[in-house]
Amino acid sequence: MNVDVINTDGKKVSELALNASVDGAPNNALFYEVVKMQLANRRSGTACTKTKGLVSGGGVKPWKQKGTGRARSGSNRSPVWRHGGTVFGPRPRDYSYKVPKKAVREALLSALRLRLTEGKVRVYDAIEFKEPKTRIACEFLKKAGFDNGLIVIEGKNNNLELAARNLKDFKVLKAAGINVYDILNYDNLLITKAALEKIGVSA
Repeated sequence: MNVDVINTDGKKVSELALNASVDGAPNNALFYEVVKMQLANRRSGTACTKTKGLVSGGGVKPWKQKGTGRARSGSNRSPVWRHGGTVFGPRPRDYSYKVPKKAVREALLSALRLRLTEGKVRVYDAIEFKEPKTRIACEFLKKAGFDNGLIVIEGKNNNLELAARNLKDFKVLKAAGINVYDILNYDNLLITKAALEKIGVSA
């Protein structure tokens, strides 16, 4: 498979051959597994409730065990009392887990396949701005015809990163951080030739 490489003016400058890893149908089941893992790994896991032993108070038995005619009670911080502790509430925990590396890699390739078959991948020789201005980024994206997209670059690009960070419908990622969730979360993929080579899908 070959893809056109264009400049920021939208003119074709060359072609890039992609290897066989991006051929074939996307694997939707892997999308589910890998995105679920990514979202689970982002959870802070800090939700916490106080049990009977952690709630302040309750050190004195409310009334004697027998003779009052009321139900026996040992603490006014029992879960059945108002202001009592919580039973089986959330406690701090780690939600993260791992999916095999090969599965993550295949899911990433499947996501690229999906966007390629949809015709929503635009490969640039480079995306360079003279100044870190949001206005310049808006002009570039408007000329390209995008109103939503993931921009993937190979290395550091301060002007582009600063220019695009105020655009709520766009996100700039380095090739090392490209992932399934972000590719699927944005309708379009704008990627540099160097980034594609870094990912390892060029022939």
